[in-house]
Amino acid sequence: MKLCDRIFGSPVGAKMLMALTGLMLTGFVLAHLSGNLLLYAGQEKFNAYADGLQALGLLLWVARGGLLTAFVLHLYLAIKLTIENKAARPVPYAHEATIQATFASRYMVHTGLLMFAFIVYHLAHFTFKVTSPEIASLTPGDAYSMVILGFSEPVVSGFYILAMAALATHLRHGVSSAFQSFGLYHGNLNVVTDKLGPIVAAIVFFGFSSIPVSVLMGCLK
Repeated sequence: MKLCDRIFGSPVGAKMLMALTGLMLTGFVLAHLSGNLLLYAGQEKFNAYADGLQALGLLLWVARGGLLTAFVLHLYLAIKLTIENKAARPVPYAHEATIQATFASRYMVHTGLLMFAFIVYHLAHFTFKVTSPEIASLTPGDAYSMVILGFSEPVVSGFYILAMAALATHLRHGVSSAFQSFGLYHGNLNVVTDKLGPIVAAIVFFGFSSIPVSVLMGCLK
């Protein structure tokens, strides 16, 4: 009980846990991207990759449960800290005090909530296949065709790209600030941590967004 109080009752502990879950989720995003880019290697290789994941069986669902727990905890802590920060300063400044704050840092909660909405839709679309009868009717195990068919709809691709922009915005600030939460923000290390967020954000946005764009342009078919 004392440990929980130290983590959730202390702003420092909450920030460190939020940073830890954020880095865990970032690792998953990069791993997921590397798997998705196998689409460019062709239908056979991508389907083999997807089959390999499904072969994990119970372990796959355990991993999904762990990621979901990390995401919910991350979002909860972000909202909790935002509310506490506003409560500590109930009267706003006479002048906007966010001149030095970036767009990404000011809208972390907003981009996080947008990502939550995207994840719900993404799971319904590709995992549970309840939003598209066409996808549900495909041959089981043909994940490649599922992706191509799913992104053939411009509205779906547009929402996906918008979600990736929100994710990249979130990562741009979140990855760099995570190291600050752990106290790893001093000296020459600042140069690395400050650039790491934007680099990861760019890789994630252009990597993921290239897939629906390639489908719509006919490069992936």
